[in-house]
Formats: sequence, structure tokens, C-alpha cells
Amino acid sequence: MPIAYWCVLIAALLPIALVSYAKLGVESDNRYPREDYDNLPPAKRRAYAAHQNAYENFPFFAAAVIIAMTQGAAPATVNMLAMAYIAIRIVHGLLYINNVPTLRSGAFLVGLLINIAIFVLPAFK
Repeated sequence: MPIAYWCVLIAALLPIALVSYAKLGVESDNRYPREDYDNLPPAKRRAYAAHQNAYENFPFFAAAVIIAMTQGAAPATVNMLAMAYIAIRIVHGLLYINNVPTLRSGAFLVGLLINIAIFVLPAFK
């Protein structure tokens, strides 16, 4: 199985890792977990926001990888770009949690451009 598909799995699990950090050590009522958001300390609220952002970005990444791999893009290139995407999304989450908004926005843009590159690869085969 191509590395890019494993990256899709990692991207799917990344939001869970971020929300786990957001809730780690914080008293929470799991019957109404979203109501606890306002009670989180600032870094944990940012982790929760990073979790939401990771979920919002996942469909485009997964679709781009699947489209590229099934439409004849070079697997080595898709693999490289998918690994770069995972790395930049991890950096994005860390920048989000640590409240570095300008670099975080830059990381978001790089991730978006990587997604676009993966998506359009088959057009250049």
C-alpha cells in the first residue's frame, strides 16, 4: 500500500490526537463534551480549535490523494507530498496550540498548496 494512503490514516487520526491533548487533565462531562469548551484554558481551547481545523482539512487531503493515486500520478511524488502535508499539519497544530498565529496561517497555506499540488498531479502525467 502506498505511503500516501498511510498518510491519509494519520491525517484522519490527527484530530483525535489534538482533542485528546485539549481534554487531557481537564475535568469534563462526556455527556455534553462541547459545552466544556468555554471552561478550557487558552492553550487547550486552541488545541480544540486545531482539532476542528484538522477535521475540516481532512476531506480535501483524502480526496486529493485518492484522486492522484487512481488517476495515474507518480506514486513517489504523491507519497512525498503526502508526507510533507502530514508534517506541515503537525506543525500547524503545534503553532495553533502555542499561539503563533502568523506562522500558523503560513503553515495552513503551505498545507493547502500541497493539497492542490497532489490534486492536480494527474493533469501533468
